[in-house]
Amino acid sequence: MKSPIYMDYNATTPVDPRVVDAMMPFFGAKFGNAASRYHAFGWEAEEAVEHAREQVAAAINASPKEIIWTSGATESNNIAIKGIAAMYREKGNHIISQVIEHKAVIDPCKYLEQNGFRVTFLPVDKNGMVSPDQIREAITDQTILVSIMHGNNEIGSINPIKEFGKICKEKDVIFHTDAVQTFAKLPIDVEDMGIDLLSCSGHKIYGPKGIGALYVRRKRPRVRCEPVIHGGGHERGMRSGTLNVTGIVGFGKACELCMQEMDSTRERLFKLRRKMEVELAKRLEVVQINGHAERRLPHMTNMSFGFVEGESLLMGIKDIACSSGSACTSASLEPSYVLKNLGVGDELAHSSLRLSLGRWTTEAEVDYVINGIVKAVNHLRTMSPLYDLHKEGIDITKIQWQSH
Repeated sequence: MKSPIYMDYNATTPVDPRVVDAMMPFFGAKFGNAASRYHAFGWEAEEAVEHAREQVAAAINASPKEIIWTSGATESNNIAIKGIAAMYREKGNHIISQVIEHKAVIDPCKYLEQNGFRVTFLPVDKNGMVSPDQIREAITDQTILVSIMHGNNEIGSINPIKEFGKICKEKDVIFHTDAVQTFAKLPIDVEDMGIDLLSCSGHKIYGPKGIGALYVRRKRPRVRCEPVIHGGGHERGMRSGTLNVTGIVGFGKACELCMQEMDSTRERLFKLRRKMEVELAKRLEVVQINGHAERRLPHMTNMSFGFVEGESLLMGIKDIACSSGSACTSASLEPSYVLKNLGVGDELAHSSLRLSLGRWTTEAEVDYVINGIVKAVNHLRTMSPLYDLHKEGIDITKIQWQSH
């Protein structure tokens, strides 16, 4: 079997060949600037951009006029959070988020904290979820924005954002969601879910890197963002800069393909993920699945393997491309802040793997991954004195692991 086996689709996805085909003309003959309004080259580029805008808007039941092109979800999140903070500062200075958001949300919020805003980072439960009651109780008369992700990138737990949207509407508070891991993978309806701003990215859905979008509601209510980038007034004045026409075309095509294949892909990947979880739990002891048991992204799992260390485990499965729940820095090895906020102890957090499947994942690859992980874990445990104590029936888990 060809190696390495790619099991890190949450990090990025390969560009679908059909997307590449759609993009190719815009590297050559169709090279115009979409802002050139006085000749055919510009008109052709603008037409392609607007078609892609329609494709992205259709995926979330939005108007094409509500889609703003960005360089990716990090920029989309920054425009949403900083742009709302600047535009509505006279109304209030309070923002609500959660402790396990992606850094592209947490860091802009922390930046605002240093500049006169008050940010409430809500704690999550053992499943990585925020409850509607937490949102309701946290909102004050100074709250201008709630930003809670749809599906978590590390553990896959899916928040009840429709309920969050309803509460925000009742309280006249703007609601933003980072939907990077769910956009064009799960059904999203911004009207039904009460979403005012939504961030998404092309490279998570088999499109190119360097292109993303921000949905900004135009009515009921009309949402306005102060621009983060100035110069030229592109994209309704919210995001200036020459448009990445080639990337936009690819993003639109990728979105269209994902929507056409959503149901079949979701069902197939759920079965493969389930097989992987069941087999690993059957063949190994002291295994924990992190995240909500049911409300979880169908294409990924985050599993902790007791009595092994995540970085060593990754070295033991070098022919499997996945990610560890540990974040390595030059000074120390810190466990995932997401897992720690779930109440997972440092030992288990250090021993976690995130495995995410995608469009080209096969059952044979899943079988290979299962066997590879079982072999590596068993080998590492032969070198663990703690595992020897565990096999002798000495209960050390209450000391070494804080499971949920």
